[in-house]
Amino acid sequence: VGRCGALRIMLADQGQEWKEVVVDFPEWMKGTLKSTCVFGQLPKFQDGDLVLFQSNAILRHLGRKHDAYGKDGDEAALVDMMCDGVEDFRLKYVKMIYQEYDTGKDTYIKDLPNHLDKFEAVLAKNKTGFLVGNKSSFADYNLFDLLLNHLVLSSTCLDSFPSLKSFVEKMSARPKIKAFLDSEAYKKLPINGNGKQGFLR
Repeated sequence: VGRCGALRIMLADQGQEWKEVVVDFPEWMKGTLKSTCVFGQLPKFQDGDLVLFQSNAILRHLGRKHDAYGKDGDEAALVDMMCDGVEDFRLKYVKMIYQEYDTGKDTYIKDLPNHLDKFEAVLAKNKTGFLVGNKSSFADYNLFDLLLNHLVLSSTCLDSFPSLKSFVEKMSARPKIKAFLDSEAYKKLPINGNGKQGFLR
C-alpha cells in the first residue's frame, strides 16, 4: 500500500470519504502528470483548493484538521518526533524491499528487534495504547500501517513485543479501521509497487 497506506487508514478511522485515482506506470511515464508534481513524485492529495505532495506533509495536514496532532504544542512536538522515527524505520524497509529483497530479507528480519524495541519502549512507557498522549495521532496511523506490512513479511515479528502487539490488535479493532481492513478495496491493494510481498489478504 506504499506511501498512501497510513493516509487511507487515517481517513477511514476519521470517518472521511475520499476519491482515489490510481496512476499506472505507463501513464506516469508519459510525464504529463509528473511535470505538475512539485517534487516529481506521488502521492498527490487535494483537499478543496489545497493541493499537497509528500506523504508525511499530508499526514500532518490531516492531523491538524482532525485533531490528531496532540493536545498541545509539547505533544505535537512528540508526535512529530515519533513520525520521524517511523519514517526512518520505513526507509530501511523500503530499501530492503526495492533494493535488497532477495539478498537482504533474512538479515533485515533478524535485525528487526533493534528497530521495534524503540517503539515498544515508547508504548510501554506511555501506557495509553498510543505513542503520544491518550488518543490516536497521525504518528499512530503511520506506525500501524508499517507494522501491518512487517507482519506480512514476518508473521511472528511482534511476538516478543507485547505493547506493539497490543497496539496493532487495538488499532485493528477500531470499528472504522476494521471495516476498512476487511473491505475488498483494501484487500486488493498491493503492499509494494514492485510486487514484493503480494497483497494484504
